[in-house]
Amino acid sequence: MAKSGVIRAGIGGWTYEPWRGLFYPKDLPHKRELEYASRHVTAIEINGTFYRNQTPATFAKWRDETPNDFVFAVKATRYIVGRRMLSEGGESIERFVNSGLAELGEKLGPILWQFGPNKKFDPNDFGKFLKMLPQKAGGVSLRHALEVRHTSFHVKEFVALVRSHNAAIVCPHTDEYPESADVTADFVYARLMKAQTKIKTGYSPKALKEWAERARTWAQGSEPAGLPHIENKKPPKKPRDVFVFFINGAKERAPAAAGAFLALSKKKPNTR
Repeated sequence: MAKSGVIRAGIGGWTYEPWRGLFYPKDLPHKRELEYASRHVTAIEINGTFYRNQTPATFAKWRDETPNDFVFAVKATRYIVGRRMLSEGGESIERFVNSGLAELGEKLGPILWQFGPNKKFDPNDFGKFLKMLPQKAGGVSLRHALEVRHTSFHVKEFVALVRSHNAAIVCPHTDEYPESADVTADFVYARLMKAQTKIKTGYSPKALKEWAERARTWAQGSEPAGLPHIENKKPPKKPRDVFVFFINGAKERAPAAAGAFLALSKKKPNTR
């Protein structure tokens, strides 16, 4: 059995004009941005799927443009997470999951279900929603990460419910809504949103070192100290894959932040 899970880090999307000349070479063709980005980070969180379902051909194209050991996290469509009653979204979930995710194959990372700040915790509705989340798509195993932003989710009942479905509660680093680092699945998903423009790497070297150490602790099966939790229950000690995304904040610094983090976590991007 492996002593440690895999630590991956990356950015949100790959199309962002301020990255031109800062991350991307100025003369890099736009059609090669994903190819370039995927060789400097080890994961990318796809934003476009939040606004509309993509096609199998599009997922296959993304798969073929990236290195063998690269992974995509896929943000679920807003037409599911924005519903008043999540339990009524069964057809939309099926449509999204079967839109071509399986084309990514081994490059399919977690699906991110991102709920708005006004979405409150309804135990009955949320429980039914979790039961509808499929475990496979076209023979490819699925992992589900839940980003919740309303304080009503900060109760033990929510943690227990999510843990019973082996889904991960997203660990955010933000001032915009309450933070929590409860480990509820066989992987960890963190979104770091406090990058600063004045710092070349977004986060200071000290902060990046702290997050790299946290990631290693998670990967080795333990919980890092110093992070807020909803409950104090310790998860089973076992290796876990860890996904860390530098999102929002000073977005222009996200690639540099991810690169510096990867160097500190001793996980280098692969090339093909």
